Amino acid sequence: MPIERAAHYAAEDAEVVMHLHQVLYPQIEAEPGLSFVYQRIELPTAQVLYRMERAGVLVDAATLERQSSELGARMLELERKAYEAAGDSFNLNSPKQIGEIFFERLKLPVIKKTASGAPSTDEEVLEKLAADYPLPRILLDYRALAKLKSTYTDKLPRMVDANTGRVHTHYAQAVAVTGRLASSDPNLQNIPIRTAEGRRIREAFVAPAGHRIVSADYSQIELRIMAHISGDPGLTEAFARGDDVHRATAAEIFGVDPAGVSSEQRRYAKVINFGLIYGMSAFGLASNLGIERDAARSYIERYFARYPGVAAYMEQTRANAREQGFVETVFGRRLWLAEIRSPSGPRRQAAERAAINAPMQGTAADLIKLAMIAVQEWIDRERLASRLIMQVHDELVLEVPEGELELVRGQLPRLMAGVAELSVPLEVELGVGRNWDEAH
Repeated sequence: MPIERAAHYAAEDAEVVMHLHQVLYPQIEAEPGLSFVYQRIELPTAQVLYRMERAGVLVDAATLERQSSELGARMLELERKAYEAAGDSFNLNSPKQIGEIFFERLKLPVIKKTASGAPSTDEEVLEKLAADYPLPRILLDYRALAKLKSTYTDKLPRMVDANTGRVHTHYAQAVAVTGRLASSDPNLQNIPIRTAEGRRIREAFVAPAGHRIVSADYSQIELRIMAHISGDPGLTEAFARGDDVHRATAAEIFGVDPAGVSSEQRRYAKVINFGLIYGMSAFGLASNLGIERDAARSYIERYFARYPGVAAYMEQTRANAREQGFVETVFGRRLWLAEIRSPSGPRRQAAERAAINAPMQGTAADLIKLAMIAVQEWIDRERLASRLIMQVHDELVLEVPEGELELVRGQLPRLMAGVAELSVPLEVELGVGRNWDEAH
């Protein structure tokens, strides 16, 4: 691009930003919470992100290529199984052909229809049919592997910088309304960890010779924020005692001693704990646990009876959101809810669910940014060679020379836990490994 054209663009960009600043900055200064978020969180975070993006993450392309080959072989095997289950060969990526196999040849039940009136074969339909029929499960497994292969094992090696041998993601600060960072080119925050194949992708994110990867993750951060914001005594005391909060919740809901809680009861309690944070209804809980709606409603009622502060927080938050049009994080970040007064029931209900969750997700986003700032300041102050290389939701990932490993292990949890004083303790889980998977 000619320098004169680039200069005109850059100068116009700067001038428009200056005019916006003159209008908006006085409004930020007038609100202590917004001023704190801007001055003490977002501006310092921008500098940390710049350094993280420049550092990049070392990637072992050979590991990814090997995994890609293995995924391809497994996809071929699933394709063969799909043909056997269908009694014929077909294109596993064609909704039309899948529909013909499902509903004309195999006579599977129609769960829902598309806008054009044809039986749907989307992921929700496949999940429901997979409970009773083998072919939908095979297709779901095939799609999951195909996504891993195309998005990560095939694509990541092509995104490695030839000069550094690393991938250099971009972190966007001003995309998610909750303040969460968004990673792109490549997206390092969406690598699945619930499946063995997804977790293996992390094996390719490696430490250079003489270094280790260190992963530090806030433990159950949104539940801790819920305890702090709601002030519920039961939840607050469970965290203060260092209890397994899912086991404690199960004991309350099922009326048993914590020591007698079964693994199934704890799993139910975990789904309820996290589900209610996201405003999950009885219908949603029933679908998630595979139980009757009346049973799910009963569990929710028992939960709120044991944790009345949580119920009061949710009701008060909905009312505040309707009145002022926004909710706030603990630090004063404002999260606007355009649909909170919508005449459309589903849109309004979605906004109410967001009103309950946004303060927790937004506070978690603020905390991890404060942690990044604190860690970077400490690294600079101590003149360490360690460096931050990734931020993924509630997790910080560092590349640490072996000679600094013990120091970092000792100080990192203290630094992250000390960025804010909540009514419940912040806890940090730390792992170390030759690659990201080992560390996490």
